[in-house]
Amino acid sequence: MAAHVLRHAERLAAKEALCVVSGSATESWTFAALKSAILGTGAGLLQSGLNPGDRVLMRLGNTVDFPIAYLACIAVGLIPVPTSSQLTQAEVTKMVEDLTPAAILHDPAVESTSGSTGNTLTIKHLKEFRTRPPAAFNMDDPNRPAYIIYTSGTSGVPRAVVHAHRAIWARKMMFDGWYDLHENDRLLHAGAFNWTFTLGTGLMDPWTNGATALIPAPGTTPKTLPQFLRDNHATLFAASPGVYRKILATSDDPAVPNLRHGLCAGEKLSEPLRAQWNAATGTKLYEAFGMSECSTFISANPIHPAPKGTLGRPQTGRQIAILDETGPVALNTPGTIAVHKSDPGLMLGYLNAPEETAKRFQEDWFLTGDLGQMDAKGHITYLGRADDMMNAGGFRVSPLEVEAALLPHPGITGIAVTDIEVKPDTRIIAAFYTADHDLVEDALKAFAETHLARYKQPRLFKRLPALPTNANGKLNRRALRDQFKAST
Repeated sequence: MAAHVLRHAERLAAKEALCVVSGSATESWTFAALKSAILGTGAGLLQSGLNPGDRVLMRLGNTVDFPIAYLACIAVGLIPVPTSSQLTQAEVTKMVEDLTPAAILHDPAVESTSGSTGNTLTIKHLKEFRTRPPAAFNMDDPNRPAYIIYTSGTSGVPRAVVHAHRAIWARKMMFDGWYDLHENDRLLHAGAFNWTFTLGTGLMDPWTNGATALIPAPGTTPKTLPQFLRDNHATLFAASPGVYRKILATSDDPAVPNLRHGLCAGEKLSEPLRAQWNAATGTKLYEAFGMSECSTFISANPIHPAPKGTLGRPQTGRQIAILDETGPVALNTPGTIAVHKSDPGLMLGYLNAPEETAKRFQEDWFLTGDLGQMDAKGHITYLGRADDMMNAGGFRVSPLEVEAALLPHPGITGIAVTDIEVKPDTRIIAAFYTADHDLVEDALKAFAETHLARYKQPRLFKRLPALPTNANGKLNRRALRDQFKAST
């Protein structure tokens, strides 16, 4: 995988591969410098006692150290586990118990585990590794594990998703199917270095094509992004729909003359937001749909824009079906969106969870848990989740995970969590609880802050006399959303 991403590094040695953009000084990396730092770091990791196949937990911040360490691990056959810097100590400790990593790459500014970490390598170590003689790429079976990412499981327990080196081949299908990405492009991704959306779309894919990746410096606000796009001659812009929404709400001049189009993923793009962006900037937005287990596989692009209300079409080379419990359904019939098990981007499975992995398959198809329907031309309309999974700023979050973290609060007798729409195109996580009396909201938020990453924390707490249930006595989350909507 790493060798594929850096395949143009020698030919384009002096070309700018990465620029960390800000309002003042910028940090720039050529392809030659980037490859040297990655393979030097890989050498240092091996010399520190790690061996190919070892798992390495990444607790690093929003700096260039993150992608360098990530690709360095993959280059020498280690298995990196990138994680959000927002995770709490309790969440990280559970991950360590699940992963048993051989090492933790740790920025002291980022929360880590409360237990013994064994081999811990700090930012200081990683920076020193960069200058070491380069390691050789570990070229082996493309079906072996390359990296692991965590996703919020439907059971409420975060699942470690294991991906193979071959996953990089699946990303090639996005180049034409979504990005329209070329070597002369300059792609600015609005996300942080340590977000998997940024790692793939914002960094690895431009480098694979010999293009330049632009990443905003930490602390950049959406209001300043249009100026950064103009100043750095960006031709493509990638962000979650929420970032586009904030730019339109806060920027005095969102127009970007050099921009060919924008890319968005992470949450559903609404038609009003798409139209507003086009009217304000004169550029179009192209959406992609995917998940942690398979990256993106349905998208629109300049040659094949998505008809109103649809996600787009399966990318060329993908086998996508709409299924019910008996198999493929008729055209324009709702069902579960499924990916064929032969897809190179599909996960190897969930770590230490063979039964959970098996549940996601129906014969030769991987069930995404998302509902949709397909028309005669292959356009897919998204119809929501088949379960109660929530979307929080581009991260899928299980309500069961949030409920399990909040229920130990001494004043709460019952808890139910769901996402609610507070205004058009804006959804938040809300916690509805039962208790003897109204609890202080600031205290509830403080409790959540110590147990959950920020993107998992409820933004609203509301006491109810009782939690709604269905005829079988099970919690009815739809009723919670309906109750909230009726009360506003």
